[in-house]
Amino acid sequence: MRVLVAGLIGGIVIFAWGVAAHMALGLGNVGIQMPANESVVLNSLHEGLGDQPGVYILPSLNPKRMGDEAVIKAYSAKAATSPYAWVVYLPQGDDLMQMGPQIGRQWASDTLAALALAFVLGLAGLGFRRRVALAAAAAVFAWLSTTLPYWNWYRFPLDFTLAALVEQLVGWLLAGAAIAWWLGRSERKLAR
Repeated sequence: MRVLVAGLIGGIVIFAWGVAAHMALGLGNVGIQMPANESVVLNSLHEGLGDQPGVYILPSLNPKRMGDEAVIKAYSAKAATSPYAWVVYLPQGDDLMQMGPQIGRQWASDTLAALALAFVLGLAGLGFRRRVALAAAAAVFAWLSTTLPYWNWYRFPLDFTLAALVEQLVGWLLAGAAIAWWLGRSERKLAR
């Protein structure tokens, strides 16, 4: 029960930090640019990408053709001189200002992550400072294994990638401190 409560507390803290990081500090917008001519881009998406939602990398190379040396050579020449884009495409559109479902999913995701961290910190049997250090290590691990590969493989902007590190590290330090506090408090009560 103590781990469950610690996870719920951590989930609230990381969610509140996420709101502050995005709304007050603008960390969620670092590296995101406005298009020079949005209408031209939007009008060409349906014609160029069709009706299939998904992630598109442009220029594209069909993985089934990676064994064809001529195709690889042509792709390399095109990629060296063409613009590059990583596009999340929804042909039917989506009003991103209707955030209710997104907020609910984010809170659930934050809480599940905090529960996982509380479980690990509860097993660790460490003091407050070491638990917080372990939370920081977990944040850096998550960033190194998820966000940094997007910078490396998909060319996400470096400032976007570093802002994500700040958001994750600060957030999980705060949530880790809250979790470590609750776990330590609960352990002291059990020891009495």
